[in-house]
Amino acid sequence: MSLELTLVVPALSLLLGASDGGAAANFRRPVEPARDEDFFQPPAERVELGRLLYFDKILSGNRNMSCATCHSPVIATADGLSINIGTGGQGLGPLRDAGAFPPGPRDPIERGQRNMPPVFNLGHRSFERMFWDGRIFVDPSAAQGFGTVAGAAFPAGFDHLIEAISIFAPTEAQEMTGRAGTNELADAAQLSPFTGVWDGLVARLVAIPEYQQLFFDTFPELHGDPGAITIVHVGKAIGAFQAVAFRSDDSPFDRYLRGDKKAMSGDALKGMKLFYGRANCADCHSGTFQTDLAFHAIGIPQIGPGFGGVGFQGREDFGREGVTGDPEDRYKFRTPSLRNVALTAPYGHDGFYRTLEGVVRAHLDPLEALLSADPTQRVLPSRPDLDALDLIAFEDAATTAAIASCIELEPVECSDTEVGHLIDFLNALTDPSALDLRATVPPRVPSGLPLAEIH
Repeated sequence: MSLELTLVVPALSLLLGASDGGAAANFRRPVEPARDEDFFQPPAERVELGRLLYFDKILSGNRNMSCATCHSPVIATADGLSINIGTGGQGLGPLRDAGAFPPGPRDPIERGQRNMPPVFNLGHRSFERMFWDGRIFVDPSAAQGFGTVAGAAFPAGFDHLIEAISIFAPTEAQEMTGRAGTNELADAAQLSPFTGVWDGLVARLVAIPEYQQLFFDTFPELHGDPGAITIVHVGKAIGAFQAVAFRSDDSPFDRYLRGDKKAMSGDALKGMKLFYGRANCADCHSGTFQTDLAFHAIGIPQIGPGFGGVGFQGREDFGREGVTGDPEDRYKFRTPSLRNVALTAPYGHDGFYRTLEGVVRAHLDPLEALLSADPTQRVLPSRPDLDALDLIAFEDAATTAAIASCIELEPVECSDTEVGHLIDFLNALTDPSALDLRATVPPRVPSGLPLAEIH
């Protein structure tokens, strides 16, 4: 399967007529709609086990974080922050704090490095690269079927990328594992960064009789042997839950693609005409879920700690270059899907833009947006030591100039009215089911740990 989506945007003249009436009369789909057969459809019992694991804080080192803390159903599967605050933070989403100051051993080590992406539709076959830099991807040439940062330590047995990525967050010290000396998983990570944590997590789960039985019921091939349970079973369950619970392909745009010519408003249709035409949005945001899964440098200003300790005082984020080692990939980040984009602010690889209008205007004139960027719009919980580091790269003129020199997008002139129409179209990508995902939350989890984000 190609890593690029194979759907081709037809000529603009075939998309829409000159007026709303023309749009209806000359109905053409800009891309093909999602099909059931293109989604991962795991068995129901695996989904239910994954649901419990997704919300259970036992997967974090200090038992204070779950997958749902940063990918919350009540915040459209994201966290509403520019960059996340992981283990040790208090509260949920934009109300989450950055822990105590001066920080104790269990308070956050640092901010997260990039914006927390939503997880809608990741069970669709087109999503063959994950994360902003694409560091985990489908790779048929690899023994395990996937390329990952774990290398040879990554276990075989996963069938879908959504399963494979589900086991990595618990291995991130800032995100879920915590600091050495505070829990056995973080201590194990010092000797074996991946397998030490994964083995420790499985040991925790197997020690809970209810989980043990759930694994036996879900995976009959275990034959009732607790020693046969591995991190692969954990990932397969969590991936199954995410694939089913967060499938989101019934927006007005989806219904339009399936032939309902009245599904979108006239203004949204005008926005679609711009999106797939003169505004050039579909050059990168192609395909049913508006992503080519490729990497582009669009001049998003850099805030936060950066990624991987490379560049200016370790505060810069070189994006895709950090994976490929190719300087041509500097400041390139994966095109995000735009499904439910109106619900998933802030925007950009570091969540620099607070509003949908702000990020749309930045795409239309990225150089001007970079040079006039206002860092006060970022959404970050305050802590003095972390605040002092947030803008080191942003305020460095050489860094800004380097980011500017790599911008790929040419400016596009759009009137305020046209910007409004683009936003109307982006709002038409919202699946009504994503507005209320509370039904995905279980009443309890087998560990007995609280679901609430209060410690």
